[in-house]
Amino acid sequence: MRFLTVILLLSGLSFTSFAGNLPPHIDISYTVKTGIGHGELKETVEIIQDEDSHRYNISSEAQARGVMKIIKPGSILRNSRGVITAEGLQPIYFSDQRGKKKPSVAHFNWENNLITLVHEERKKQKTLPEDTLDRLSLSYNFMFSKLPEDHLDVHITDGRSLELTRYTIQKETLNTPIGTLETISLTRQPEHDEVKRKIWLAPDYYMLPVRIVSTEKDGLEIEKMVNEIAIKPIDRHSTR
Repeated sequence: MRFLTVILLLSGLSFTSFAGNLPPHIDISYTVKTGIGHGELKETVEIIQDEDSHRYNISSEAQARGVMKIIKPGSILRNSRGVITAEGLQPIYFSDQRGKKKPSVAHFNWENNLITLVHEERKKQKTLPEDTLDRLSLSYNFMFSKLPEDHLDVHITDGRSLELTRYTIQKETLNTPIGTLETISLTRQPEHDEVKRKIWLAPDYYMLPVRIVSTEKDGLEIEKMVNEIAIKPIDRHSTR
């Protein structure tokens, strides 16, 4: 099953066959480290096969531990859902909720090329570029889409804004709690005071993100390192 994504894309198999050969359910656990304490992050990827299409649902929950729980109480809940196309993930809905605050939400209207952003109960609409992903689906898009060789230009939304962002692409060896992995890293090229971000993807694990390092807009530095991946095997006898 290793390198399945690359093999199927290069072999010319149909997209339906490709998506159907990915596991339907993946759970990933991360250890979170920051300058003010530690936490844990759990994310779940679900691939839902309909009669002639595939949908996805990605959920994420981060919780602080120890001193950090006092400083930043509550969970960070994110969700992205949409459809899987031959070009990758196409989000329909994204939400980002922090503690008891109202979630920031993005609604994607691909038919009319419009995105509606809802933040602090204020709505605004923008033109929806065809390459748009949300912050959560970006990390998992390359389970379904081939990466460019040198750099990636993509529009990203966090429910509050929509920005064109460039990532440079490199190969790196990464030591992790689940072993030493050959990875492909995506490094955001910031402009001005944009959020810094770097993502390490593991081809041996369906191009899942195994490490993410970022500096948030409030200046908080965060590292998310994988500590467990649980993959539900494909049921070849399922009629779903």
